[in-house]
Amino acid sequence: MSSAIVFAYHNVGVRCLKVLLAHGVEVKLVLTHPDNPQENIWFESVQAVCDDYGIPCISPADPNVPEIEQQLAALAPDFVFSFYYRHMLQAPLLAIAQRGAFNMHGSLLPKYRGRAPVNWAVLHGERETGASLHAMNLKPDNGALVDQVAVPILPNDTSHDVFAKVTVAAEVCLDRALPALLDGTAKMLPQDLKQGAYFGGRGAADGRIVLAQNARQIHNLVRAVSRPYPGAFLETAAGKLLIWRSRVLAPDTVAPATSRIESDHGRLLLHPAGGGILHILDAELNGQPLTAASPIFPLNLN
Repeated sequence: MSSAIVFAYHNVGVRCLKVLLAHGVEVKLVLTHPDNPQENIWFESVQAVCDDYGIPCISPADPNVPEIEQQLAALAPDFVFSFYYRHMLQAPLLAIAQRGAFNMHGSLLPKYRGRAPVNWAVLHGERETGASLHAMNLKPDNGALVDQVAVPILPNDTSHDVFAKVTVAAEVCLDRALPALLDGTAKMLPQDLKQGAYFGGRGAADGRIVLAQNARQIHNLVRAVSRPYPGAFLETAAGKLLIWRSRVLAPDTVAPATSRIESDHGRLLLHPAGGGILHILDAELNGQPLTAASPIFPLNLN
């Protein structure tokens, strides 16, 4: 029986941990994160899975410290796996894996290496993404590929929609690749890093709408940061506007002299300075639902 130490968090962590167990891997220890009370916890709990299966689980603030490194080295696992764990694993932790250390990343590597890969893919209007299992080294997300599974991104999918698909893709990818990893026959393909780029993390401030962009670009931002993320927003004369859901009505209309939101036959329409028309389907103004019946339209935004 092969053994592993698993670093895991989030839905991908839950599903991939269950794949290891389904294949009979002895999980000697799981390292996860305590939930942050300041964060919107919309995903499943790795700790709960460990409780269900009686697997030892710890949540160190930083695993890259001598006492944790020594604890894990004493377990002498065959493999180390990282499934949406939020810390980079440094050389001493990678070295404890006698047969290799592997990470599951939420993109089709080498594209969208780094943080928030699903959100970045949606923001850039990609029509597909996926999950990639790769060998870990000291640089993020650039080790050789073991396998990857693609999923489509539909034009109105939100990041939440896509993350659900990527979670399934990660499960399928690991389930398909694991037998060859366990029996030592897995073939790994080096990444051509020139075919992708590294992206950093995103915060609430990155949801600010830039009216110089066109309707399609703004729509991509809306769906990239919609619930459960903080949302796309504008500061207007009437207060803070949050847009949660939208649809592009016309991508290429002539740009208006002044960006505005208007009420048109029961619809809220955004006319950005970058051109096009965006149908606002779900929005809030100062924390209250915004509808076409609100008495503030037309609302000039420049």
